[in-house]
Amino acid sequence: MMKRLLLACGLALAALAPAAAQGFDRPIRIIVPIAPGGGTDVFARLLAELVGTQLGQPIVVENRPGASSTIGTQFVAEQRPDGATLLFTANSPLTAAPHVMTVRYTLEQLEPLFVVGHTGFTLCVRQDSPIRDAQALIAAIRAQPGRFTYGTDGVGGNMHLAAERLFRALNLDATMVPFQGAAQTLAAFTGGHIDLYGGSIAVAMPAIRDGRARCLILTQRAQHPEVPTGAGLDALGIPAEETLIWWGMMAPRGLPPATRAALLSAFEAAWRSERFQRQLAMSGVTAEFRGPEAMARLIAEENEALGRVVRQIGLERQR
Repeated sequence: MMKRLLLACGLALAALAPAAAQGFDRPIRIIVPIAPGGGTDVFARLLAELVGTQLGQPIVVENRPGASSTIGTQFVAEQRPDGATLLFTANSPLTAAPHVMTVRYTLEQLEPLFVVGHTGFTLCVRQDSPIRDAQALIAAIRAQPGRFTYGTDGVGGNMHLAAERLFRALNLDATMVPFQGAAQTLAAFTGGHIDLYGGSIAVAMPAIRDGRARCLILTQRAQHPEVPTGAGLDALGIPAEETLIWWGMMAPRGLPPATRAALLSAFEAAWRSERFQRQLAMSGVTAEFRGPEAMARLIAEENEALGRVVRQIGLERQR
């Protein structure tokens, strides 16, 4: 296994050498459209470290949060397609936010490169809560419409839509509080400022493991091995309402073919490394590398599905 990994890294570096000569005349920067500290930021920084170390060339991670991750996404969409500026993001600004916000970019301006993995979102109570399981949480929210507050990574983000899909299917009403990323949501939750954490399992994992969070509802169909207290949608009887979070790399559309191939080769080698696979596992993420074509299909299918959800719940586009 290790020999194969070293060979893959060597091939990636060999492929990147001609691309560096023709296109990488300045440090590569990876734009992360959320605040530092979230799962997206952690994955991006580890990829940058792994690839940068091998290349002997700086790879800078730059956080540009705001407006449900659309500010950083727009910035990348407007850059030159030379491989020097990339976007590492969760799916929200690609498949959710454009349905509910006026954004100044289109998917046609961005080129899919790869997806690193996926997981579900979760709703959690704090350790001092008397609510012990999903059915008790559902009953408590149903008994006090609008009383419970839950955090998300922004209006119209994937977590917001995932929660509203659940609440609609279960006849629940809770109050959404937006933050700039799941890390801020978790901080507000553990600080007692909101009742429920709403966000990715990946960001919640440290709080799950040390007992600060008791996660009771998952937005994926199946149970999650790292979240034993969480009920999946199959268990709740609403499997059709599944919403996942996934992470991937995009670039301004129009990359030279050699540059595109070199980036894919180098980053896939980093993805296959033991360190990155371990980070995905520690974060509760299902590792799955999808290349440009598979990522493009995923974006198209999810974009259509979440558009339907927005129309069903009557979430008006923000002007």
